[in-house]
Amino acid sequence: MARAPSDGDYQRLLEFRTELRRFLRWSEEQAAAAGLTPALHQLLLVVRGHGGERGPTIGDVADSLLLRHHSAVELVDRAEAAGLVTRVADPDDLRVVRLDLTADAAARLEQLSARHLDELARLTAGLGPLVAGLDGGA
Repeated sequence: MARAPSDGDYQRLLEFRTELRRFLRWSEEQAAAAGLTPALHQLLLVVRGHGGERGPTIGDVADSLLLRHHSAVELVDRAEAAGLVTRVADPDDLRVVRLDLTADAAARLEQLSARHLDELARLTAGLGPLVAGLDGGA
């Protein structure tokens, strides 16, 4: 059975969640400054960060973003209309559609990601003390 949380645990959890929310707000502001909604920014990350040689499918996008398939289709439609992604037929199975970033999207995402990595490095240093005591002294 898990141990009962201490007062310090509650304080660390609050601080951790607060820092996560601050990061998310900061991230949303950075995306907006780059002309992207948070959802479009996330989509670009899914397309660029998808493992493998080929881009993700709509199903992959839905899985990564925790969306229903039709919501992922709508997001991809908006991104395509904005000139951020293209749909590409899979050469091995023409029924499968994969996604690729446009040059504009790739450039925006590269700049955003560099700023995000810097911010994560800063946050990581501050989060260390918050998680240090979470092992229950084991």
